[in-house]
Amino acid sequence: MELIGTVGASFDDYGVDGEDLGWVGGTFVPSPAACNPHGVVQAGVHGLLLDAAMNFAINAALAGGDRTRATLEMKVETMRPALVGEPYRLRGEVVRLARQIAYAEATVSDAKDRMVSRSTGTFLLHRHADPAPAPDAAGSTGP
Repeated sequence: MELIGTVGASFDDYGVDGEDLGWVGGTFVPSPAACNPHGVVQAGVHGLLLDAAMNFAINAALAGGDRTRATLEMKVETMRPALVGEPYRLRGEVVRLARQIAYAEATVSDAKDRMVSRSTGTFLLHRHADPAPAPDAAGSTGP
């Protein structure tokens, strides 16, 4: 997403933990485009990055062409200001992955490992249908 780079963020690392739950990590050095005239990151930018982190973490855990389809619900909390030009870490993790719905959380942390903002979200998944079994010679598709 071009907008993520415009505000000064990037997601550079992702994977799956031992429970087959996805995660993503990234960096954020707020650009002036992310901030109000006082150099403080706008709450909407926190929402953008936290939503992206949760989506990317979920997608890291999904197999094949399965992907997130939409954000159904999201809560964003900001605990302290993020300032233009300062370095921050982004982290997204899957909490639970079901057939049609996924639950995730994400954080923005400062250089002292203090939480700046956090989010929880619920996401609709798009799963590719399992291929239908091929019919046998009699035209049956199963036992």
